[in-house]
Amino acid sequence: MKRIVLVSGSSNPDLTNKISKLLEINLVKTNLQRFANGEIYCEIDRNVRGADVFVVQSTGTPVNDNIMELLILIDSLKRASANSINVVIPHYGYSRQDRKASPRSPISAKLVADLLTVAGASRVTTMDIHAGQIQGYFNIPFDNIYASPILIRYIEDNIFDVNTVFVSPDAGGVERVRHFAKKLKADIAMIDKRRIAKNEARAMNVIGEIEGKRCIIIDDMIDTAGTLIEAATALKEKGALEVHACATHPVFSGPALDRIENSDALTSVIVTDTIPLTEKGKQILKIKVLSTAEILSKAIYRTFNNDSVSSLFE
Repeated sequence: MKRIVLVSGSSNPDLTNKISKLLEINLVKTNLQRFANGEIYCEIDRNVRGADVFVVQSTGTPVNDNIMELLILIDSLKRASANSINVVIPHYGYSRQDRKASPRSPISAKLVADLLTVAGASRVTTMDIHAGQIQGYFNIPFDNIYASPILIRYIEDNIFDVNTVFVSPDAGGVERVRHFAKKLKADIAMIDKRRIAKNEARAMNVIGEIEGKRCIIIDDMIDTAGTLIEAATALKEKGALEVHACATHPVFSGPALDRIENSDALTSVIVTDTIPLTEKGKQILKIKVLSTAEILSKAIYRTFNNDSVSSLFE
């Protein structure tokens, strides 16, 4: 008889608790400790022999610690004779390092894929991965699911009107923006930017009609928010009525929260809970967090029952 088990890492316990309640299954406790030198120790507190285990662990800050913790969790479950180890990574760390951008540089997203596979993962599920080709780095089943139904529902109910324009912050995000615009029958625009250094970009021009419009910038993640603030400022200077931002992954590293809070150009920032906010982030009224628990729980349920996951987005 098939048996499902849900295991949580330490990176996003609130999200995992919500998934547990929606699936009506108990979370298996994990005894995670750190030795004085920083080494991670893990012990699974319940028998998982023969079970189909789903491990939920986001790899946000601190990225390296969370990835190492996930690998140790997988190894613990493999040695405990789990039937399958399904790894659910709401935010896939290192996903921006998906190709050789310069000579003698790594493809770290592929390295993470190899580590997960060698550790013993049977399947990987993630959300809005930065680069689609990362799916090809795995020789095990891989599901990339989307937060767009959650985000579109919120935008339609709270922001959208006939004057709304969806804006891509760069050329690479146009396809994502087109999806939102198609669903809500809206126009699109694009920011022409130049990346001048790591984590630093400059908005150069606005392509599209945005004067007097309510603009919503769509991206997969917000890191330092430098690109976002540049884009919002450029849109306001071109006559945008309001500027909202919408992204799946709130990385919010470095000065991101200060930039968002102090920006006069940004009206609101809509994100999901793939990465938990810091206490400071929770105090910023501009930031609205939407839960991905429902869509992740449905993906887990369908995976366990060998049903289609892609049909969730049809």
